[in-house]
Amino acid sequence: MSQPATIGRLTQVCDRWIYTACLCFGLDLDEQQRSCFRYSYSVFQAEYSRNLLFTVGAQMDQVFDRVVERTRARLDVPTLRTLFGAKQRPGRNGTPDRSLQLATVIETPRYDLTLFKVHFGNLTLKAYTKGEHVLRFEAVVHNTKTLRCGRVLDRFPEITNRLASMVDRFATTLDCVDVTFIGDGLLDQLPAPSQIGATRVGGVDMNKPRIRAALSAALALSTAPDGFTTTEFTTKVHTMTGQTDSDYTTRQAAYDLRKLRGKDLITKPGRTRRYQIPAHVASTIAALLTLREQVIGPILAGVRSPRLGRKPATWTRVDRDYETLRITMHTLFHDLGITTTGAAAA
Repeated sequence: MSQPATIGRLTQVCDRWIYTACLCFGLDLDEQQRSCFRYSYSVFQAEYSRNLLFTVGAQMDQVFDRVVERTRARLDVPTLRTLFGAKQRPGRNGTPDRSLQLATVIETPRYDLTLFKVHFGNLTLKAYTKGEHVLRFEAVVHNTKTLRCGRVLDRFPEITNRLASMVDRFATTLDCVDVTFIGDGLLDQLPAPSQIGATRVGGVDMNKPRIRAALSAALALSTAPDGFTTTEFTTKVHTMTGQTDSDYTTRQAAYDLRKLRGKDLITKPGRTRRYQIPAHVASTIAALLTLREQVIGPILAGVRSPRLGRKPATWTRVDRDYETLRITMHTLFHDLGITTTGAAAA
């Protein structure tokens, strides 16, 4: 579909449909030839998808659910749309598929469908399961004017290539945000000042809530196909933190973005006013936030309680990991001479 020959083939399909099935009701073939009337075509909306095939459908569900569980909060996806199907997917043993008996059920999927979707204006990026063994990543442009590459049919290969690059970036970013990484020495380098051209900017202190909010907003905008502006970044901070324009201004947002640029956590290509986050950098930002919010914070809060309260009704694998760490940290703090009681600290 991205080849130039596609333009002629699509034109032939449109011509055959328009002139033989539609225009013939107003003008017969002779009148059409005498009038020299011709249509020109343009692309208003387009979708591009890429499929990953799994041998075992149940394994596909486990992989996708695990990825969605870890990335939805990091990418600020507040809700997931789940359509409950009429049966479970076939397991490894190859259970027989009797879904043909469900053909009369209207608007009921055969299997559970979890839809992971993010919107950026007229652009939509989606990830969802399709059928028994297909995991689909999809990019949708609701108005091709947004791509700024023209909408006439001659631009169809370019539109297709743009959507394909969006799908690749979306899938890569999901993978990097799911499995994070922190390089050696990064935690020591972040608080130090940095230089952008002739301007000296401050460092990135992960202990400050404002910096953590800025990193969270930048990570949530990492899947934006064309990057994001300072205004969009400020709006995302307001949405995620509940702050107003008086609490967090655009000027503060611009300064925070300069700090992140100084540490190569975001990029600003050329002379544009839009910022982008490479996929490997999104992995680093996700790791920093996870380490601060879901490792250091819970451990320090948990060691203050020598005993575990009532066991919750839902006890996940992560909960067991936290409890093991809490017990182990008590011993470590005792060996290092660190007290966890407020009285002793006073």
